[in-house]
This record gives sequence, C-alpha cells and structure tokens, in this order.
Amino acid sequence: MRISVLVFPGVQMLDVTGPLDVFSEGNRQSGQPDAYQLDLVGLDDGPVRAENGMVFHANYSIDNAPADIDTLLVAGGHNVLDLETNHHLMDWLVHKAGTVRRMASVCSGALLLGAAGLLDGRRVTTHWNVSGSLARRFPQAQVEHDRIFIRDGSLYTSAGVSAGMDLALSLVEEDLGRDVALKVARELVMFLKRPGGQSQFSAHLAAQTAERSNIRALQEWVLENLDQDLSVERLATQAGMSVRNFSRQFKQDTDTTPADFVESARIDAARRMLEDTPTPLKRVAARAGFHDPNSLRRAFVRRLGVTPGDYRNRFQNDA
Repeated sequence: MRISVLVFPGVQMLDVTGPLDVFSEGNRQSGQPDAYQLDLVGLDDGPVRAENGMVFHANYSIDNAPADIDTLLVAGGHNVLDLETNHHLMDWLVHKAGTVRRMASVCSGALLLGAAGLLDGRRVTTHWNVSGSLARRFPQAQVEHDRIFIRDGSLYTSAGVSAGMDLALSLVEEDLGRDVALKVARELVMFLKRPGGQSQFSAHLAAQTAERSNIRALQEWVLENLDQDLSVERLATQAGMSVRNFSRQFKQDTDTTPADFVESARIDAARRMLEDTPTPLKRVAARAGFHDPNSLRRAFVRRLGVTPGDYRNRFQNDA
C-alpha cells in the first residue's frame, strides 16, 4: 500500500513525520517490510522547508505523483490557507479523492480539503484552535470540535499534530490488524486508543496562554476547583483584584469572559466523565460544578447541540 503525504513550504513537521513513523513501525512490527510504501508529494519535487526550518525532500510533485496512491494524507501548517488559491492543487486534490482508497488530513490540513470542496456533508474534525474557523468557512461540513479523529466513509480527518499519529495507528489497525497496531503503540509509547477527546487538552491549554501570571494561576485554580463557587466575584477575590479590573484583564488575556471560561472548563470535565466512566449524570453534574443535571443538560445543548445522555451514547457507539 502506498501512503503519500502532501507537503508544502511551511508545513508542520510533526504532521508529516509522526504518521510516517507509525506506518514505518507497522512495517517492522508486521514483519512485512513493504506493507507500506511511504513517500512525500510536494507542489514540486525536491526540497521543501518545513515551518521549523528543517528541509524535506519531496519524492514527487503533484504533476508526477504515482497513480497507485492508496492513502493520501494532507498535512497542515499555519500558512495552509495560502494554498487555497492554488487552483492546480485544488483540482489535483479533487481528482485524487476519486482515485485513492482513503483521503485523510492532519490538523489544519482539513482547511485545504474544505477549500477543495471535499468536506461538504461530511463529519470532520481538526485542531481545536481552528475548528471554529473550519465550521465558519465551510458551513456544509459537520464539524465535531472535540474529536481526536473521525472517519466518514473513505474520508478521515484528525486533530492537531500528534493526533495524526493516532489516526495513522488506527489505519495500521485497519490494514494489519489489532495485534500489529498494539505492538506499534507499545514501541512508540502511544495509546492504542487515546482516552477522551480534545477537551482533555483545550481548557488546560487555554490556561497556559494568558500573558499575566496571576490570570494563568487563577485559571489553573478554576480547573482544580470546578465544584466550588466560581462566580466572577469569587474569582476576582481569588485573584486579589477588583471585579471590574479582573474582568477587563481576563478578557484581554484570554479573549473570553471569566463566565465563559468556567462553563467551558466544566463542560470539558463533564465530557471526560461521560466518555471514560459510567458515572451517573447527577454525579457528573455535581463533580463538574453544575447545580443539577438540568443545568448540565442546558449547557451541553447550548454549547454542543446534544444532551449529556446523547453525548455519552454517541461516544460509546463510536468506541
């Protein structure tokens, strides 16, 4: 099976090397050195400089890429949207979508597939920090913001950077079986199936982005005390600031309000319990800091468009 990764100037290096290492390890662990043939396809063949300054060598260009590509992975990068005006590339992606067995994206590579019109009517995901942009730009796509990766027929999309390795491992399991995939996971120190969704990272990552150390410390305190009184007055007192000054600085640093951050963190915690445990909804609500199951339900419907019970059932069915 030929696995090709589309690369371009400014590509995220781990989007490329992470999945390729998983496939390469699949060859080794299966005892089939040629189970996967791996190559890079660039806009042109030859050297391609990644975002971190390292240089790849594209084996092929989109004009002379092999006809027998089995799985095409589209990598991401911060300048990926610069490519959407490359009509030759868009046409090539549309053509390849009709010839390959599987089309996949890693991280913001989903934005390229969207620009090519390949996400319309499909369930998709991407990095949590650009999923909102993906949903706004391509409203015909059904964006699921908290998934590590999603398969919709022959289309696969995955979340940020290392999630490309999770996706690749799932493809190894499809192709070579669970035993081989488990050996690969053990060798690369990975989960065969990573627990939870992106929500296990989003609130905690957001708590690391504030410029002021006192705001970061307050966010970390929120994450550790979700079942406490987290009114803006309580948070301002915890931060040692007036309510007005605290609210202004929090908004400046995090681009969200204290109340929105608290609710997001509580929903993240509830998601993890719904995904990973059989904890009753009443206890989920209490542990996550909601007054009662009805408050939890209203927050889920408002933010996610599903009830907590439906969320749990969908996750279990997907699993």
